[in-house]
Amino acid sequence: MRTCLKIKMNVGLLTVHTLAYCPKEWIEVELLVKGHSDLGEVAPEVKPSDSQTSVAIADLEWREMEGDDCGFHCGDGTNEAQDNDFPTVERSRLQEMLSLLGLETYQAQKLTLQDALQISFDSMKNWAPRAPKDLPWHFLRKLQALNAEARNTTMVLDMPPDAWPAEKGSQMEEEMMYWDPAEDISAEDIYSFSELPMPDTPVNPLDLLCALLLSSDTFLQQEVLQKMSLCQFALPLVLPDSENHYHTFLLWALRGVVRTWWFQPPRGLGSFREDSAVLSRVPTFAFVRMDVSSNSKSQLLNAILSPARRQWDCFWHRDLNLGTNPREIADGLVEISWVFPSGKEGLDIFPEPVAFLNLRGDIGSHWLQFKLLTEVSSAVFILTDNVSKKEYKLLCSMQESSTKYYFILSPYRGKRNTNLRFLNRLTPVLKIDHSHVLVKVSSTDSDSFVRRIRAILCSVARSPCRRVSVEDMAHAARKLGLRVDEDLEECQKAKDRMEKILRKIKDVDAYKRDELRLQGDPARKAAQVEREFCQLQEPPEKHRAELRRRVLELRVQQNGQEPTSGVQEFILGISSPSLGERQYFLRWMEWGLARLGQPRPRQPPETLLTLRPKLGGASDLTESLWPEPLGVEHFLREMGQFYEAESCLVEAGRLPAGQRRFAHFPGLAVELLLGGLPLELVDGATLSIPVRWVTGLLKELHVCLDRRSRLVVLSALGVPGTGKSTLLNTMFGLKFATGRSSSPRGSFMQLLPVAEGFSQDLGCDQILVIDSGGLISGALASAGDRFELEASLATLLMGLSNVTVVSLAETKDIPPAILHAFLRLEKTGHMPNYQFVYQNLHDLPVPSPKPRDRRQLLDPPTDLSRASPHMEKQGGGFRTLAGLAERQHIWHIPALWHGAPPMASVSLAYSEAIFELKRCLLENIRNGLSNQNKNIQQLIELLRRL
Repeated sequence: MRTCLKIKMNVGLLTVHTLAYCPKEWIEVELLVKGHSDLGEVAPEVKPSDSQTSVAIADLEWREMEGDDCGFHCGDGTNEAQDNDFPTVERSRLQEMLSLLGLETYQAQKLTLQDALQISFDSMKNWAPRAPKDLPWHFLRKLQALNAEARNTTMVLDMPPDAWPAEKGSQMEEEMMYWDPAEDISAEDIYSFSELPMPDTPVNPLDLLCALLLSSDTFLQQEVLQKMSLCQFALPLVLPDSENHYHTFLLWALRGVVRTWWFQPPRGLGSFREDSAVLSRVPTFAFVRMDVSSNSKSQLLNAILSPARRQWDCFWHRDLNLGTNPREIADGLVEISWVFPSGKEGLDIFPEPVAFLNLRGDIGSHWLQFKLLTEVSSAVFILTDNVSKKEYKLLCSMQESSTKYYFILSPYRGKRNTNLRFLNRLTPVLKIDHSHVLVKVSSTDSDSFVRRIRAILCSVARSPCRRVSVEDMAHAARKLGLRVDEDLEECQKAKDRMEKILRKIKDVDAYKRDELRLQGDPARKAAQVEREFCQLQEPPEKHRAELRRRVLELRVQQNGQEPTSGVQEFILGISSPSLGERQYFLRWMEWGLARLGQPRPRQPPETLLTLRPKLGGASDLTESLWPEPLGVEHFLREMGQFYEAESCLVEAGRLPAGQRRFAHFPGLAVELLLGGLPLELVDGATLSIPVRWVTGLLKELHVCLDRRSRLVVLSALGVPGTGKSTLLNTMFGLKFATGRSSSPRGSFMQLLPVAEGFSQDLGCDQILVIDSGGLISGALASAGDRFELEASLATLLMGLSNVTVVSLAETKDIPPAILHAFLRLEKTGHMPNYQFVYQNLHDLPVPSPKPRDRRQLLDPPTDLSRASPHMEKQGGGFRTLAGLAERQHIWHIPALWHGAPPMASVSLAYSEAIFELKRCLLENIRNGLSNQNKNIQQLIELLRRL
């Protein structure tokens, strides 16, 4: 008995979890008596003599198993139940893997999002990892750029094989490569370490991902999963942590994943949906392995999820490049992926969203995860070569489960009869029949086998079945004793505060009017009067005095208001002494506000392109179909208006400086800016810059940065919908809003830190990135005031900039306001380094065009030649612009998507082109080709002058 017990522990099948009691009275059911089922190939018909022999052997084995007193016990939901999933040696293996990857220093103080966003030497080169410690950073860089090959970066030494270190070297040479020989390392540690991947051996991508997530804070985890989602990679759902005896359910990390899809049929107005992947209740199918399987589970999943004529490697599997390396710490990982319909019957595999779960490792070694999958799935597919007494006893505990079970077998000689015997016994336990068993052997046609499985999935999804969201899964995970990342106290306190604010918002328009009072008519009138004051050329003193009086009157009216309860609660949320709680609060507010409005009907992309010429341009399209949604920027804008009004009264001597109540508002906002939140530079409601507020922000920023306040300002201008925000986010990992339906109208700025070791070489300490947002609508000169306003704002943003990127649709329409801004700046002698970027915006569900050769083209924009007759009076300004072609400042960027949205991934050509543009911009900054870098004080003066 001791020998038997020891063997079971070694193979990882015996756990201390409690399983349900297995009855001793069995009802044998004759199953699979024929050679074929109606769904797939099964074991050949067994001859009578063979059948009698195999049954006798099976009965003998079963009687022996019944005599065993090895008890299986169900998990009681406590954390102690997780401790025994991993033997002691596995815990040390985790620590060695973290050490190998250079991540052991991030266990106490986690890696943050700001750490990952820093501009450094590596930001300017397409470098390959030379040591294991390079791998996490290389993966983050590739993922930030939405590079579809991010998972392929696991080769430790990216050099020719003849340049690799010799395999047969002295023991001392090997030690010098991996550890400091001065350290006192025990023999046990050395042997444990020697089993880890060597430098010339790739680290399994799943091990790298798990190690990185275990070393990251929750906000970096969230960013990693968002980027992985855009690359159409499977996302981690349950993260194993053998060292600390916890498995973590990643609810918070997945909250940022937002997906869009179209229902079919018909694909018309109202068929569009956009929602958080965490909140969508969908049929869910789990795929697991029991003992061993000759079939690759992840490869089978990829085949099921791949559309016609396109291989989609969502789940990493052993036949991919470097995928055969054994997992060291990733066993027990549960991954999730979704399939969303595009609304076109010929393209969609499933007519509705469907989720797929994949457990890495054997269910016997990871029973807690398997138990979770059985409780949340509509059906569970078990891949195995063996269904013997051990597997039978494991599955007996699931007899109370209401989940449907399917077996995918790959039998080999000598096992098929045993499998048949125990499948017969499992029939009443799991409530299965012959249609729930498929056998995949080498002779089975792969395509037809995949079609059979798809047919089963569609049948289950159409029938009344369990539909769950990730939030529902988290509830089940808690009951089983898994830790949920969202249950941290700081996160829950921030959520409660958010809900307190949102409970009062019944109607968005009414809330803006009643609760955000300073953004109404007084703010618009004050902005109009101040704009008129600035535009007048040497007005009579009487007129100037009249304008001052009107502004002061409006500001007095604003200052007489008190912040409403919702605004006060928001201020308390961002004033929390806990940095983590502030960050959680902002994320909760962003998601809560995004879900406030009722889903607005939206038309398919091809319909919108047809409407564009009829509606008279981009501004009409944006403003008529998608009003500006309520967002965090509205609360910050309200704070800015209180500060503006109070500052105006102090300047006019109407309020003593000692009686100020809102002087600390800029400091609160700057802390958010330093934490990675974009702040509004140009008010989207009034289309004006609140100069006092922005000046206050910059002054506070100067104080916070202390001696590291040398700035380079990089701006991106263009009509909404030309991909400029996506370009900036992909290039630098920023957080500018994307998508016409969610983007605010104002212009926003975000701060990028430069690593201290690189700042001297680059010539700056920070890069301030400005996104023009929805300011430039493409209005023509005939539009009058609108055109003049856009031209003034474009002049202001470009005038503040060292580098300007002009993002254009592939139709090569340069907005007239931007052309006029260039001409105005040319007169002042302040010309930023500028790049024209033409983007292919065909993100429609049509086959992706062949990647074009990524080059800087010399063709000048056709807009310049068309505009020349109207600009001759500007003198040499047009000649300056026409010289763009000779100076090679024009880029052509391939299409963003590869494939048909919503299941398209970011194209590799797009990612590589964006990286080249980024490298060029940083190279220009380093070589001094941009305007002279500024400090914050100089930026303040320039802002006032412009």
